[in-house]
Amino acid sequence: MSDPKPAPTYDLTTLAARAGEEARPNRAPALVEPIYQSTVYAFADLDDLDRAMSGAEPAAFYYRNGTPNAATLERALATLEATEAALVAGSGMAAISAALLGVLKAGDHVITDARVYGVTYALLAEEFPRLGIEVSFVDACDLNEVEAAFRDTTRVVHVESLTNPLLTVPDVPALARLAHERGALLSVDNTFASPAMFRPAEHGADLVTHSVSKYLSGHSTAFGGVLCASAELVALARTRLLRLGGTISAFDAWMTMQGLKTLGLRMRAHSGNAQAIADVLVNHPRVKAVYHPGLSDHPQFHLAMDLFPQGFGGMLSADIEDAPRFVKALAGRIPLAPSLADVVTTLSWPWGTSHRPLPEAERRRLGITPNLLRLSIGIEDIGDLLGDFERALDE
Repeated sequence: MSDPKPAPTYDLTTLAARAGEEARPNRAPALVEPIYQSTVYAFADLDDLDRAMSGAEPAAFYYRNGTPNAATLERALATLEATEAALVAGSGMAAISAALLGVLKAGDHVITDARVYGVTYALLAEEFPRLGIEVSFVDACDLNEVEAAFRDTTRVVHVESLTNPLLTVPDVPALARLAHERGALLSVDNTFASPAMFRPAEHGADLVTHSVSKYLSGHSTAFGGVLCASAELVALARTRLLRLGGTISAFDAWMTMQGLKTLGLRMRAHSGNAQAIADVLVNHPRVKAVYHPGLSDHPQFHLAMDLFPQGFGGMLSADIEDAPRFVKALAGRIPLAPSLADVVTTLSWPWGTSHRPLPEAERRRLGITPNLLRLSIGIEDIGDLLGDFERALDE
């Protein structure tokens, strides 16, 4: 029997590159998943690599194709939205783009609510026609108008569960039946509601998307998007996303998971506070209109009460006399910020931010005016919030 070969002696340059990586200590599992920042993973042999690349065994191998943190977030969000699978992406728009492009091709037709988020509107109105995909904009709350828009080539109906910024409520179950009867899919952007308030897949939706930087993460610290759907539809979207390069970072996926753990608690607080603010604003003489599904004069009030028994989330919009003065009166207490769903209350100006891509005439037709403010109500003490708003309105 020959003596074992002596271990090779390496130069410091080699040791600096390799030291510590060859034998990681066996530790108890971390209570919170660590951030896996590595962009690539090593494999024992060709068969091991082939199983990972073919999908025969779930394994991380290259950052663009997904990280362990992204996979954890996907499992969590599929569970919360009650779907077979999920796909996380680098932004909400990346998730919507991948979801729709996964099932559409040149010559296909999409029906969408005209009230969708401004960048979604621009995607559908400007980018999809360049790809040979036709789009019809309708009032999705009018089922007759939706039905009349169907063609033989219609493949998808796209709506928001609560529209941005006017909080209209499309009848998702009825739209799902209408789409399925004609061989089309229903796509629902559920960002404003979150799965704590509403799960579109349980009402027939096929594609459910979110901007995870909103309520899912909840603290304005993470950026990304998600598609929740069947395993088949997620696989189609994943192919498009990988080719377009819309990968979520490991850090953003990890941060979203931290926020997700308190989603249920936060949404109850957001929802209760928003309802209380809406009830007060609607009676103030400087407030010309309040848009919130929990108000009895909301056009879809009864449908909203049926679909959203847990509440409506933290969003409302209001048409306020001399809106610039109101915003200035709140300075230092309620920030003006072009996003939503933080734990602190913020204001936004849809005319100049979220719906800026729409032509001015279309903004006005939809009810988005220069005096319309979108309020993202946080989880602060309701007495403090009411005091802030009442003082600003009375100045």
